[in-house]
Amino acid sequence: MDAEALRAAQRPLKELYRADPAAARTPIAARAAFSDPGVTATVEGFAGPVRAGLHRATGGDGNDACSGDLLLEALLACAGVTLRSVATAMRLDVRGAELTAQGWFDARGTLGVDPDTPVGVDGVEVTAVLDTDATDEQLARLAAMTERYCVVGQSLATPPTIVVTRS
Repeated sequence: MDAEALRAAQRPLKELYRADPAAARTPIAARAAFSDPGVTATVEGFAGPVRAGLHRATGGDGNDACSGDLLLEALLACAGVTLRSVATAMRLDVRGAELTAQGWFDARGTLGVDPDTPVGVDGVEVTAVLDTDATDEQLARLAAMTERYCVVGQSLATPPTIVVTRS
């Protein structure tokens, strides 16, 4: 898809959302269940079910997906698509890309070993190494715009609300 095709696909949506801001509120959802044994949750993923379990640092055996890894994978998917969309709109020729995401969590927090240790992944960094002739200035603008428009990345700034009810 080139910049013109991207703009053509997005133009009617942008016009609609300017005219009717409520139409832009787009629901998204995910589902999981305790359908597998152990301390796991099986998430219905786009490519099929994914069984998430404890990380080795918190008592897992490494046979299940770690939710922290899944978080970084979702972030990387969003950042990658956003980066590619922004690069397309900027008319940058990106011949190839290698993207990585990494961060840290302190297992003392999630295990309750130290109540002063935060729970969560921090120091998260997404790195995109591009095969491109773009200038340093263009790459800096691409990074800034990708960070600004990446839905998953921006969502990390606000913790979710957890609701537990009886069936």
